[in-house]
Amino acid sequence: MDIEHCKGCSLCVVACPTHVIDLNPDVNGKGYHYAYMKNPNACIGCASCGLVCPDSVISVYKKAVE
Repeated sequence: MDIEHCKGCSLCVVACPTHVIDLNPDVNGKGYHYAYMKNPNACIGCASCGLVCPDSVISVYKKAVE
């Protein structure tokens, strides 16, 4: 996630079916509360967050399990 370009619209927060994403109480360089994964272990990789993000700041990818 590109936190510096996130404008805190919270569309990804609403779109997440497992409530993984929330707005951070901290702000980015532009003064917006940016989205972050508050519970990354609950992510199912559905990519709904990335699809609804109007600024394309969210990337969803698979991570190799070691």
